[in-house]
This record gives sequence, structure tokens and C-alpha cells, in this order.
Amino acid sequence: MPYFIFEITTNPESGVRIARYLDTCEKYRDAKQKVKAEREANPETEHRVVRMAFAKSQVEAEKLLTTPREGQPIINED
Repeated sequence: MPYFIFEITTNPESGVRIARYLDTCEKYRDAKQKVKAEREANPETEHRVVRMAFAKSQVEAEKLLTTPREGQPIINED
């Protein structure tokens, strides 16, 4: 499975995440280097980040990166 690289922009008012596809790499090292280079060329801000995802397809990777994570589970809630 390949690594997909995206630029994620978050709308500050609505919190909606928008992913813009940048590139695909077959190897982790190549993807890591491209993400690092993109971050150096265009520094991240509060509403813009560069991320990579390991997925079967570009659509799956975009879904993984734009779906908000659920809160951490509470253990031993007494």
C-alpha cells in the first residue's frame, strides 16, 4: 500500500477539514522526505498542516485525514 501526502486546511469557523492531494510514494522514507520538504518550503500554521497516510487508495487516505478523532476512552471511570 502506498503513502499519500495531503495538505489539510481547517476552516476556523466551522472546523471542517479540507484535504488537498499533493503526492503518492511507495516507500515510507520517500514520503517522509517529501512531507519534510513541503513543511520547510511552506511552514505549517494553526489552520494548515501537511500529513501523510498509509492507505489502500487516495479516497481512503483522505477520509482518514479529514475525519475528526473521537475522544480518548476513559479507563476506570468510578
